[in-house]
Amino acid sequence: MSNVQDQIDKIEAEMARTQKNKATNYHLGTLKAKLAKLRSELLNGPGGKSAGSKDAGRGFDVTKSGDTRIGLVGFPSVGKSTLLTTLTGTRSEAAAYEFTTLTCIPGTMKYKGARIQVLDLPGIIEGAAEGKGRGRQVISTARTCNLILVVLDAGKPLTHKKIIEAELFSFGIRINQVPPNIKIVKKEAGGIGYQEMTPQTKGMNAEVCRMVLKEFKISCAEVILREDVTVDQFIDVIEGNRAYIPVLYVFNKIDSITIEELDILDQMPNYVPISSRDEWNLDELMEEIWNKCNMLRIYTKPKGQIPDYDEPVILHSAKNPTVEEFCNRIHKSLMNSFSHAWVWGRSAKHQPQRVGKDHELMDEDVVQIVKKAG
Repeated sequence: MSNVQDQIDKIEAEMARTQKNKATNYHLGTLKAKLAKLRSELLNGPGGKSAGSKDAGRGFDVTKSGDTRIGLVGFPSVGKSTLLTTLTGTRSEAAAYEFTTLTCIPGTMKYKGARIQVLDLPGIIEGAAEGKGRGRQVISTARTCNLILVVLDAGKPLTHKKIIEAELFSFGIRINQVPPNIKIVKKEAGGIGYQEMTPQTKGMNAEVCRMVLKEFKISCAEVILREDVTVDQFIDVIEGNRAYIPVLYVFNKIDSITIEELDILDQMPNYVPISSRDEWNLDELMEEIWNKCNMLRIYTKPKGQIPDYDEPVILHSAKNPTVEEFCNRIHKSLMNSFSHAWVWGRSAKHQPQRVGKDHELMDEDVVQIVKKAG
């Protein structure tokens, strides 16, 4: 594999010294496509599965439970085990030396009626995506999470943050991104069809598209770009195995830094400062976890009874979910006998409102399902 790494190093060096402009788009696109293939080969061997596929880098065997799953990822000794214990009550061995946690420790916390599974993953180090320090197991398990908490030592966050981001990226995790709006349909014949639904300003064009597809041995396909995308995003769609996962940065041990240092951290986006040892600011952390996971509570109301406020149905949706999604979350067969629903809450125009399956629900709505007669 050293030969593959040598090729990767040469390509990265060539990319670093190549000026980025319209004249070099084609050349840089070629290099990026070659680099993606070599990285996949380095991680999985020649002809192996691509980084992030189900067979590549088996994660820890932890059964999913609860309404959502979050993973604690970070360097050794940043306080992940203490945070797990504080949030869930699950004891995870903690000590002031590296690699205290050698396997994945699960726990469950309850918040706003939701049961949230929290995984304390072993500390990762630089080179994790290549397998160093159980890194591939850690990152493979992180791919199964609805949210990743990158736990950082507040005293030295930036260096560790960049390394962890690079390791997650190498293993096919795209943090705080959504899949690009690109459609690629392979064909038996007819060459490459290329359409831009919006002007491309980030390096993509028909020539670069055809060159990248050629590197991946795709000679016949229809390509439609529905938004302005980069070459890297185009390669991600071709490989088709990326995980788009929200990430929240948790700066731990703020009890060990000064107010001035905390003011500097406050300029960072998408982060929560905490002290897991002293239990500082955990309410804000749990609220941010709730928001990042796009969780909504929908209460059920059997006919003639009061709503069940103790056990809400938890839905995940960046937009308001429909009554049909709610029914499918309860049981896949429920829609077969669905007639209509009565809804109380913010989504209803009047209390209650009779609605169909396409009605969009809002947090803390109450829903009563009415089945077809007979």
